[in-house]
Amino acid sequence: MSQKHEEDQEFDVGSEDEAAGKGTWKHAAFHVATTIATPAAYAPLPFALASLGWPLGVSSLVTATLATWYSSLLIASLWRWNGKKHVTYRLLADSIFGFWGYWSIAFFQQVASIGNNIAIQIAAGSSLKAVYKHYHKHGTLTLQHFIIFFGAFELFLSQLPDIHSLRWVNGLCTLSTIGFACTTIGVTIYNGKKIDRESISYSLQGSSSAKRFAAFNALGAIAFSFGDAMLPEIQNTVREPSVKNMYKGVSAAYSVIVLTYWQLAFTGYWAFGSQVQPYIVASLTVPKWTIIMANIFAVIQISGCYQIYCRPTYAYFEERLASNRTSMLKNGLIRPIFTSIYIVVITLVASAMPFFVDFVSICGAIGFTPLDFIFPVLAFLKAGKMPKNRAVGISMRILNVGIAAWFSIVAVVGCIGAIRFVVEDVKTYKFFHDM
Repeated sequence: MSQKHEEDQEFDVGSEDEAAGKGTWKHAAFHVATTIATPAAYAPLPFALASLGWPLGVSSLVTATLATWYSSLLIASLWRWNGKKHVTYRLLADSIFGFWGYWSIAFFQQVASIGNNIAIQIAAGSSLKAVYKHYHKHGTLTLQHFIIFFGAFELFLSQLPDIHSLRWVNGLCTLSTIGFACTTIGVTIYNGKKIDRESISYSLQGSSSAKRFAAFNALGAIAFSFGDAMLPEIQNTVREPSVKNMYKGVSAAYSVIVLTYWQLAFTGYWAFGSQVQPYIVASLTVPKWTIIMANIFAVIQISGCYQIYCRPTYAYFEERLASNRTSMLKNGLIRPIFTSIYIVVITLVASAMPFFVDFVSICGAIGFTPLDFIFPVLAFLKAGKMPKNRAVGISMRILNVGIAAWFSIVAVVGCIGAIRFVVEDVKTYKFFHDM
């Protein structure tokens, strides 16, 4: 390991000492569920299914669910694979793949965290605007105003020191996830029954080229919906036995995910067919009060997810800027400065290009697919942690190679589809468009 990486490891371990080992498996479940099961992640799923059709859409969603649950367990099992504790994704990658592993994960983690927060800040702004318009139909505030309001609130939460300090926030966010899912699923079914079912079409829309790019874009959106670039950082907050507790926490979180993702994806596509909106709440019309409630749940949940994903970037700033400063400067000035810069940049991009589903797909293809599907299975193979049973070991090797190969293809085609949609939207809308 290089001297620079050793310094990073010393900093990472030191910065997490207070939180390390205090959390239970329930806290891990809160963190994982908050990170993955955000409304910004699963609200686009009906739209993704509409771009793929029933057979391919359902099979893609089920496959992604099982693959990420499996890969999350693999990452948890590598916690002390060589006898040393690896407290961040970057340091785990460095311990297995060396220099290139460290910087590859650093790149993908930044793309995932920044892209995710741009997407969910747009979603939060849209939900806040929907609530505002319900009470002030002729109000003059735009989407950009609400994106800025949400950014200011996130700047306040960003002053909390670490992930463990967010455990009660994320507990509330997990409840909001369930609240959003139950409300939205119920209202979607209600709206679906009100619609003339003969008017609903499930055929893929557009030309052959449009269908192909829409399918590519949908695969990126599905990959985004299972994004979790923070598993080792979360595991560092869990008490011993951390691997066993992380297994329980991940599995509990995925129970919530299956109950919410699958039902919302299937009912949303059933209710509205190929006309479903990229953000499912925008397709709902009645009853109004339940739609408002769903939007409020969405904002609460998103606020916690945003915090989980900004932490890798904050850690990077701290490593680079705080290592040679006095403790007063560290605690008093550096965090407010770099968190303010981060929030301002994310808010500016989200306000200028509020193309929600485009950022979802780009982030899923470039950031989350390598982190959540490809790296875990390759790292497990490289670390040589295969079971002693020969038949089981061979089966796992085949499975891991298959997952890595298939989702490498998904990453490429998802990126192509997302970039194409960004180009089309930039042609259609002006910057700072009030969507």
